[in-house]
Amino acid sequence: MIRFTTAAVVCVVAAFAAVVSYSHIYGLGRAHGQDGTAARLLPLSVDGLILAASLVLLHEARNDRDAPRLARLMLWLGIAATIGANLAYGSGYGLLGALISAWPAVAFIGTVEIAMQLVRRSRRPRAATSVPAVPQVPGDVEQAVRAAYAASVSAGQPLSQRAMAERFGLSRRRVAQLVTSVTVESNGHMPEKEVA
Repeated sequence: MIRFTTAAVVCVVAAFAAVVSYSHIYGLGRAHGQDGTAARLLPLSVDGLILAASLVLLHEARNDRDAPRLARLMLWLGIAATIGANLAYGSGYGLLGALISAWPAVAFIGTVEIAMQLVRRSRRPRAATSVPAVPQVPGDVEQAVRAAYAASVSAGQPLSQRAMAERFGLSRRRVAQLVTSVTVESNGHMPEKEVA
């Protein structure tokens, strides 16, 4: 719900800002010799450039590729052009008039970038919420013998009772008892006697 509402507000603000910015750039173009079709298309070339460059950057980011330099350059050029044109439109009314006229351009740029971030984040895989199981560490030597023997059997290379007796500092007889208990627990039958 929050994502949908945010997207709707972003789209509405972008639309309002685009219309006002369009009218400012159109008026500036008409005042400086652009007539008819040229004056109507001039704002689209400026704000459209920002949108196109942002979409290219989004596409490259979603495909884990570096952004093309030209797309970055065009994005910054479009931003400079739209803010500059809107500032110039309002400059006849002083500093405050220039800032007020520039605001729709800033709002348009900001909403386009917010929309791009929403799309980027919605396409990323979500992080796993489950915690991986942590193997239990044996609490004493006898548990360590059982764990080592069970792991070696699972790997298909059972450790010898002699090797485990030397490794863990237990008698061979005690190791044999522990190995027997592991085998009985896992298979339900007695192991074959090891030859010394």
